[in-house]
Amino acid sequence: MNSRFPRRLALAFCSLLLMGHAAAAQAPQSQSAALSTNPSAPVMNTSASSFSMDNYILGPNDKVKISVYGETGLTGEYVISSDGKISLPLVGNVSASGKTVKQFQDELVIAYRDGGYLKDPKITAEVVSARPFFILGEVKIPGQYPCLNGMTVMNAVATAGGFTYRAENGTFFIRHPGEAQEHKEKLTDTTPVFPGDTIRIDERWF
Repeated sequence: MNSRFPRRLALAFCSLLLMGHAAAAQAPQSQSAALSTNPSAPVMNTSASSFSMDNYILGPNDKVKISVYGETGLTGEYVISSDGKISLPLVGNVSASGKTVKQFQDELVIAYRDGGYLKDPKITAEVVSARPFFILGEVKIPGQYPCLNGMTVMNAVATAGGFTYRAENGTFFIRHPGEAQEHKEKLTDTTPVFPGDTIRIDERWF
């Protein structure tokens, strides 16, 4: 009787351990599921590899070149207005803001084809110049500058004349277009800058 009692205790203890490991394994999955269904989770991918004109979201003040094959009168460069639209020959105002270049291009094809203006329109769109980024705080020449494809925060600082001697050069604050507030990030060589971003370099506390 005495020899069987410790064995039962050992078996019970092992069962508890196995249950604990199973719960721990399921926890990250449930957390991931909760995040994926959270409608307030940000959808912008701000990793350095994500920044290219292929997934660039159009916005006001972007200049776009629209080329219509075989129709020189419809080909030209257009600036997106403050209300997010481009005024085009025949089809009139077309919404561009908030779309990728590919989405905008596809909508142009539909507009010219379904409107009866072109039977089989072949249209390409490309960004000629993107809206600028803004950099403030402890840089030598704060202001707005053209945002180039593949630009990083370190590039932005260099464009603005470099850090001042008071600058906190290990972190920075950034606000992307559409965001209500800026947020703090660690400064690395690969931190990307998107057109319309506002960057602020804080003052270092000695």
